Amino acid sequence: VVSMLPNGTIVESVYIDDDKLLDAMPETALVMDCSTVAAQSSRRMIAEAKSRGIRAIDAPVSGGVAAAAAGTLAFMCAGEVADCEAARPVLNAMGANIFRAGDAGAGQIAKICNNMLLAVHMTGTAEALQLGINNGLDPKVLSEIMLKSSGCNWSLEKYNPCPGVMDNVPASKGYAGGFMVNLMLKDLGLALEAAAASQSATPMGSLAQNLYEQQRDSMADAGSRDFSSIMELFS
Repeated sequence: VVSMLPNGTIVESVYIDDDKLLDAMPETALVMDCSTVAAQSSRRMIAEAKSRGIRAIDAPVSGGVAAAAAGTLAFMCAGEVADCEAARPVLNAMGANIFRAGDAGAGQIAKICNNMLLAVHMTGTAEALQLGINNGLDPKVLSEIMLKSSGCNWSLEKYNPCPGVMDNVPASKGYAGGFMVNLMLKDLGLALEAAAASQSATPMGSLAQNLYEQQRDSMADAGSRDFSSIMELFS
């Protein structure tokens, strides 16, 4: 069973509390939950599955719509080693990079670390591009310069937030589609909750959350637009 659900409450509802999907499964089942949720939700689901003799892992995913279509997603698996290996053939059909992050819930921690960093470098990329534009630079030329310099990063190379610089990215389509601002805020919230629980300093993550909240509140539908629309906050 492969699932991808909006939040931890729904994961627990579907598998344990309300729909009780685990109770309907045979002991031969293998659950691969690809949702991005709090680690404790994954740990509870996996523990409940294990108590019924059912194998289960958390396997949050990264790569977006384009990687899903191309079958090149990255999966961050966590759980028993044997269970992660049993899931590999299924995940290989959807992804090109399959990692075992550690024990139950570790996949969720890896995912929120990745997405917090993504929010930080997307925000920084948008800020730098707008600084160049405001000082007379062509954003295409500036992007080419930074791609060959120490400022190079994934947002600049694969997902440029400035309209007109790169084809086939949300910025070239009015920021439609892609990974919504609301979803980025959900993941930043999970990251900062984990930071508070582990007494980890995350000033950049907190600032990114604040900026994305400003972007979400800037217009009626801003939360449903792609997260690269943070570019508009600086323009």
